[in-house]
Amino acid sequence: MSGLFAPGWAGSSAADATSDSAFLEALLAVEAALTRAQASVGLAPAAAATAVTEAAADLGRYDVEDIALRAREGGNPVIPLVAELTAAVPAEAAPYVHRGATSQDILDTALMLLSARTLDLILADLARAERALARLARAHRDTVLPGRTLTQHAVPTTFGLKTAGWRSLVLDGRDRVLVVRGGLPVQLGGAAGTLASFGSYGGTDSAAEPLVRAFARELALGAPPLPWHTLRTPVADLGSALAVTTGALGKTAADVLTLSRTEIAEVSEGSGGGSSAMPHKANPVRATLIAAAARRAPALAATLYGSLAAEDERPAGAWHAEWEPLRDLLRLAGGAARDAAELAEGLRVHPAAMREHLDLTGGLIVSERLAAELTPLLGRARAKELLTRAAGRARAEGRPLAETLADEPALQDIDLTELTDPTHYTGLAGVLTDRALERR
Repeated sequence: MSGLFAPGWAGSSAADATSDSAFLEALLAVEAALTRAQASVGLAPAAAATAVTEAAADLGRYDVEDIALRAREGGNPVIPLVAELTAAVPAEAAPYVHRGATSQDILDTALMLLSARTLDLILADLARAERALARLARAHRDTVLPGRTLTQHAVPTTFGLKTAGWRSLVLDGRDRVLVVRGGLPVQLGGAAGTLASFGSYGGTDSAAEPLVRAFARELALGAPPLPWHTLRTPVADLGSALAVTTGALGKTAADVLTLSRTEIAEVSEGSGGGSSAMPHKANPVRATLIAAAARRAPALAATLYGSLAAEDERPAGAWHAEWEPLRDLLRLAGGAARDAAELAEGLRVHPAAMREHLDLTGGLIVSERLAAELTPLLGRARAKELLTRAAGRARAEGRPLAETLADEPALQDIDLTELTDPTHYTGLAGVLTDRALERR
């Protein structure tokens, strides 16, 4: 797939890692690993393991499109692939191809292998984003800008605290991905999850459990306590981690999209995208693509959650419904992580615009502080009445709040300039930023 309609993941390392050819390679790698694992526990000759491994490594033998079309006959691509792999090995090795396994064993394990490889790439890009955001947070620890709630100026905050929050979300996503990555399991259960076929081929049921462990070692995946053909928490957990990570990155994108509006312009992307019709535009493309991914991810994860209710020992449809959404999630999260790293590394911050916007309300942005400071002096009711009157005059007359307050006889001895300076009312923003940056 070229990704013509998917610029969010097109050209990303995650796209390469989840391509049809990469999936085919993973399926073949799993088949080869199974035969090697059987050889390691005495269920297959070493020569057969070598032959299957060599045939599986020759990707040029296999036509992805042909296998995809033939998959319609049996409902999954493993069936035609096994036929191709069996034909590619010497006759004496053919009985050991796919021996004892069911299609779901191979496909589920291949998806876990594909996911492991893709998650490693996502983690690398999340690390890039985290480092860039940490630099921004340190550099702008004390850069003050308006805090906004329900779209309106609330009280002052700092850009350092805002970016420290973005970084915290990146780390939240990273931690979830790490947990899932560390537990991705192989699938091996045979026809109905009893491992009976492997015991039969080995002459004893005791051969089956060592085989699962050997199979897991071959692929550097986990050995599950049970076959999970219809116990789909590994896939649901993976989908959850990917959706949360993509959504967490979407928060940064949402803020950048707001702060980079022409009339706000407190930040801008380092290399904005152009417009086909308007030469003057520098669109926040990275943030836009991340935002798009964040909107798609929840619905894809919901399909994986829905597949948890899988009937019998092999479901008709629930398992099949997982494949495309899972791959889409891996691609979306991978593309979003790449774009988040590029966005953070190139983000331009405009403190002058932030300072200008702090003054838009002429000091009203610190009315909370004034109420707290004047209440002990005047009492709560009188302080509220005085501030309401002075704020109304400030808006009506276009004057700074400090000037209208200065007209009040009760405030003649108070330094109103300092009290209404928004840069002097950021609370523990600096301390909170420092604390957030301690997290590793």
